[in-house]
Order: sequence, then structure tokens, then C-alpha cells
Amino acid sequence: MKFLIKGAMIASVAAMGLSVAACDSKKENAQEAAADDVRDASDAAADAMESTAAASEDAVQNKADAVREKGDAKADAMENAADKNDKAPE
Repeated sequence: MKFLIKGAMIASVAAMGLSVAACDSKKENAQEAAADDVRDASDAAADAMESTAAASEDAVQNKADAVREKGDAKADAMENAADKNDKAPE
């Protein structure tokens, strides 16, 4: 029985809260809309920054891959030259 009474009290308090929230003034609604606009603009700016960072990261990774490939090719050529020198009769 106690649970039913507490549940009814909670439900009535929640209903009062919803009815009060529905009575926001036009000024408050405008302020909240402005706050939402600021939040949306900040999110968009952050998303753009993350996209730019990802693109920059990709470019740096591509450059690093190119350096690695060039180094591997040079090392392979040096090893091949060493193998040829080793096979030559002395």
C-alpha cells in the first residue's frame, strides 16, 4: 500500500512538472532556442575540426608510407648489390 501511495505522489509531482514546463514564456523559449543554436553551431565546428584532423592524419600517414616504401626499396637494392658482390669470384 505504501508503494502505491508513493507511486501516486511521484506521478502527480511529475505531472505538475510537465504542466509547468509546458507554460514556458515566449522569452524563455527564445532563450532556449538560442542556446540550442549555440550548441548546434559548436557541434558543427567541432565536427569540421575532426574532419580536418582526420584528413591531415591521412595525408601524414600517406607521406610516412611513401618514406617507408622508398627506404625499403633502397635497402632492397643495397642488399641485392651485396648479394651480387658476394657471388663474384675472388
